Amino acid sequence: MKKITPISRRTLAAALAAAAIFPSTAAMAGEVVGTVTDLDETTALQAAELRIVELDRIATSARDGSFRFPDVPAGNYTLEVRYVGAPDVSIAVNVSDDGVATVPVKMGVAGSSEILVIGQAANQASALSRQRAADGVSSVLTRDAVGQFPDQNVAESLRRLSGVNILNDQGEGRFVSVRGLDPNLNSSSVNGVRLPSPESDVRSVALDVISSDLIESIEVKKSLTPDMDGDTIGASVEINTVSAFDRKKDLLTIKAEGSYNEFRDSVSPKASLDFSTRLSDDFGIAGGISYYRRKFESDNVEADGWDVAGNGVGYVEELEYRDYDVTRERISASLSLDLRASDTTTLYARGLYSQFDDQEYRRRLTLIFDEEPESGDANSAQFTDDDGRIEVRRDIKDRFESQKIKSLVLGGDTETGPWKLSYSGSWAKSSEYEADSIDPARFRARFDGDGVDVNLDYSNDMIPLYSITSGAALFTDPSEYSFNRIERSFPSNSQDEEYALRADLSHTSFMDGGEFTIQGGVKSRWRKKSYDFDLEFYGDYDGDFTLADVLGTQTYRITDISPVPSYTGATEFFRANFGDFELDPIESDFGSAVEDYSVDEDILAGYLLGRWDSNTLRIIGGVRVERTSDDISGNLVELIEEGAPNGDDLVRVTPNRFQNDYTDWLPSITFRYEPQPNVVLRLAGYKSLVRPNLGDLAPRFVVEEADDGEREGEFGNPALRPYKAWNFDASAEYYFSTNAAISAGFFYKDVKNFIVDFNDENPGTFNGIAYDEAVIPINGDSAEVYGFEFSYSQALTFLPEPLDGLLIQFNYTYTNATGLLNDGREIDLPTSSRNTFNAVLGYEKGPFSFRLAGTYRDKYLDEIGGDATEDRIVADHFGLDASIKFDVTKNVQLFGEVINITDEPYFAYQARDNRRRLLQYEEYGITAKFGVKVKL
Repeated sequence: MKKITPISRRTLAAALAAAAIFPSTAAMAGEVVGTVTDLDETTALQAAELRIVELDRIATSARDGSFRFPDVPAGNYTLEVRYVGAPDVSIAVNVSDDGVATVPVKMGVAGSSEILVIGQAANQASALSRQRAADGVSSVLTRDAVGQFPDQNVAESLRRLSGVNILNDQGEGRFVSVRGLDPNLNSSSVNGVRLPSPESDVRSVALDVISSDLIESIEVKKSLTPDMDGDTIGASVEINTVSAFDRKKDLLTIKAEGSYNEFRDSVSPKASLDFSTRLSDDFGIAGGISYYRRKFESDNVEADGWDVAGNGVGYVEELEYRDYDVTRERISASLSLDLRASDTTTLYARGLYSQFDDQEYRRRLTLIFDEEPESGDANSAQFTDDDGRIEVRRDIKDRFESQKIKSLVLGGDTETGPWKLSYSGSWAKSSEYEADSIDPARFRARFDGDGVDVNLDYSNDMIPLYSITSGAALFTDPSEYSFNRIERSFPSNSQDEEYALRADLSHTSFMDGGEFTIQGGVKSRWRKKSYDFDLEFYGDYDGDFTLADVLGTQTYRITDISPVPSYTGATEFFRANFGDFELDPIESDFGSAVEDYSVDEDILAGYLLGRWDSNTLRIIGGVRVERTSDDISGNLVELIEEGAPNGDDLVRVTPNRFQNDYTDWLPSITFRYEPQPNVVLRLAGYKSLVRPNLGDLAPRFVVEEADDGEREGEFGNPALRPYKAWNFDASAEYYFSTNAAISAGFFYKDVKNFIVDFNDENPGTFNGIAYDEAVIPINGDSAEVYGFEFSYSQALTFLPEPLDGLLIQFNYTYTNATGLLNDGREIDLPTSSRNTFNAVLGYEKGPFSFRLAGTYRDKYLDEIGGDATEDRIVADHFGLDASIKFDVTKNVQLFGEVINITDEPYFAYQARDNRRRLLQYEEYGITAKFGVKVKL
């Protein structure tokens, strides 16, 4: 007998371990594999449900349409296949010992296969199929759906889903709210890569950076299983770009369009290209690029400091009229490489690049009253400069900002026998950069005893209007407005970068009536976020410089705010005469130090779950553990009036650093029960967390000390604890007819440690720093969130022609989210809307397609004040959009879209004096689009 050497022992041990983990296919029974496609084999169908009748074993097709039944004993079987929108398919299959039975499955109705891959009905079928196959409660938006609506970015596409609404910026969707909750309570990922935030202070990702043209699907997962990251209370938003294996035939689509905004009176161009091709049976490449340059304007009114005068007249201390002129340029690109390296292993590489450039010009007229009104009534206030000074500011912001999101993931799956190994490594980086912006260049006049009287008309709660009842010649003379200040950011730089490694291993045991899977995994994330802001403050000019030197023409529509500066005049004057402007070192040093911070956040997670699958019942239970380590740096910045030895103001900067570690155990269990083929019941209970905003955690301590010793502070709080929540979901889904479903669900969340900004008006200390008044982010006591969802969608094909082309979609969500502050006050959680709904009426017949979509969200609390009368509330909002399409040929389509048909404004207010007292009003006008789409 041959002696075994140490090397051969190690070799044998490795071989035995490999055999244990990946048994040889020669020792296994047969397999049934295949791909589900539409009838003409153009598109892979994801989420088709397959069942081997005799074994009562089920499988679900992957995004490339593939499916696999391992360890199938030799014999003859019947394979049943179901997909929403298509008749069921039954196929006879013969499996031999140690053999592989390959079964191609084609779904559809003979002569009308396009219903599964093209248009509104196809989108609905695909979305309902994926929703039906999901483990937990989720909503899905597929590639075709994105193209059916007049949406400009991913955020706007998501608002069509049940329980989802968006928060706008300049009339364009930006942040996503799920079930009425704050966007910070969601997580977002692209191709499985967690997206860091380009914004300096928050974790929430502004999804307007990503073009909707590059998306294959978006899934909003509202309940969690142990294999998912545990840091979400609202939902996990998972975005997937196109893969080469999503289609079975090559694709090249070119789209060109123009958009017209009635305020800007100009046409903005947009173009996109996407492609997918197989270079061989086992290797493919897919990707796309999108470009959009949008010009638009908006008109805005803002107010601050509402009060009641001694004579009983309600008034506002400061009123602003803002005129925005914006050019947004968005470039997005994606690339995906897919390889079947062997019969058991697939590999992929997927990258995304998005750049969002924003050139904003904002002209502003500000009225500041330092005395109460002389007279007035319930709808007006009359001010005179005989009683006190009236200050008038006219300024211009000339700001260019660029946001970028980049991600890359390399990964793969290896399946052999009952074992499956999934693995990936990823990198993502987001940034927001602003260089050499002027924000603002201000000109100022102070009228005191000059005969200038101003009347404010509050009869329209949304739009207070001013009129000059005396001294109009002085008020409108540009030479009266002398240079006051220029603030220059040089630069503002936010960076957020994350690396991650992940591995998941599972083993499935096949038994009578179902299969049992044990799965475990580990994931490590390394994140670094930093913000560096440098300010140059110029408060004096050696010479004469007035508004008359940079005069422009107003484009404001609400009222006459002339004279106004031109868009670039002040910037050009500043650069041409730079040496004559005097830098204020105190304001510059103070402004440059207060915002800076850096955070290193490392998260190590592991999980173990068990999964039971049968024809009717799926149970997933387990636990996830996440270890979080933070290393946070910032500055204590003190501005002390007359604090220097020579009596000048003093800025004192002291670096700070804090470290924090904590561990969270997150158990969960999910039930999916299908008592009959068209009914699905779900039940889920799980624990989750949301870590505090990194900007709130950063130890940025800012104190301004007046010459009388009064100290006002604004602090970050490195001791903030994460939100923690126990979550419960229950839902019932009924899939009826060929392409229709109705669902209803209930959700409940018990939230601890929710975070709010606390305005402390009493003297105290924070981290050893004394203050007389301060704003500090703190953990609240507890919050309770509960509500229900309802959705209905149906293609009305049973109606007589031509009405059989109608399609209806409707969803409604009620959310009650209340919290208790440490002072005992009960509030609605910020950004929580009680009622939201989406309604769609579509029509699709022959070459013609039409869709009318409405979205509504209720009012919500935006910011917490010292009491209820100081809370900032955003009014309810209803938006209506329409799109129309016409297929000129099979490959050429013309389309038109109208956005914001109802010209719905944004309105924020305070509820006081039995009125809705304006804080912000903004209107955007209607935008129309038109274009052509060509498939080659």
